[in-house]
Amino acid sequence: MGFNALIVEKAEDGSTSAGIQSIDESRLPEGDVTVAVEYSTVNYKDGLCLGSGGGLVRNYPHVPGIDFAGTVEASDDARYKPGDKVVLTGWRVGEAWWGGYAQKARVKADWLVPLPEGLSTRDAMAVGTAGFTAMLAVMALEDHGLTPGNGPVLVTGAAGGVGSVATAILAKLGHEVAAVTGRPETEDYLKGLGASSIVARADINETVKRPLEAETWAGCVDAVGGAMLARVLGQMKYGASVSAVGLAGGAGLPATVIPFLLRGVNLLGIDSVMRPYEDRVRAWSRIAKDLPMDKLAEMVQPATLGELPDLGRAILKGEVRGRVVVDVNA
Repeated sequence: MGFNALIVEKAEDGSTSAGIQSIDESRLPEGDVTVAVEYSTVNYKDGLCLGSGGGLVRNYPHVPGIDFAGTVEASDDARYKPGDKVVLTGWRVGEAWWGGYAQKARVKADWLVPLPEGLSTRDAMAVGTAGFTAMLAVMALEDHGLTPGNGPVLVTGAAGGVGSVATAILAKLGHEVAAVTGRPETEDYLKGLGASSIVARADINETVKRPLEAETWAGCVDAVGGAMLARVLGQMKYGASVSAVGLAGGAGLPATVIPFLLRGVNLLGIDSVMRPYEDRVRAWSRIAKDLPMDKLAEMVQPATLGELPDLGRAILKGEVRGRVVVDVNA
């Protein structure tokens, strides 16, 4: 039986093109578990893999999609049986391995997580890698002492996928959230997610000569990196932490070590791709409990497989707000 997949092909001149094809199940990669995919989503990495590959894709033809949720169709692993609902994020699926932009996927059982109680497969993809990363970032701040009442928590790149979910989670947990955005039209959206205040990107996007400024933030989820992260480090309260989750503003860090030495600031690296299974289960259970589903619904725009090439280009330009949920069967 054939099924639909969005396949990216590479021409001899190095250019890539993406289109929907009907393919046979025999073309799926080897793996323990075959999943009937119901939903996927669009992350920054997906934008790269839908286009040039961004150095992430090794072999063509390729099926992108770093996240998916669906129902187990066949399993050679005792942990999963047909009918089980599962979620996959990370593990370089959609990059080095065929991913979720298809009606079927075959992966290693170790990469799957059971769908948490109380979440649908659509909910799980409204969360996706972006929301999973946001939850890991919040948990890391909590593990390093952040509690409601410590002071305002800064979220950079707040209108993006990670930032949107982080804003909603932090607000629900009782934190005062300051949301950074360069898009004034997203202010009402961010306040709707629970942001207490809006910080214009231009106000915080340049490094200053002073390595330390006034102690302002009790914590930060940073999706931007670059000059903004360097600036934020000098504004953290004594002993406060920054969870670094992205590089929308660049991979460089033009900072000094002074905030670490004089204020005991912590810079916490958040990786969602190779996270151990126990961390994944803990994060997904927290998502089911601490992410307000009504707010999640406000972040979501629906999409189909055919719309993915355009969405991939848009997310690379910073033009996608919140989360995209892809119905692969629509």
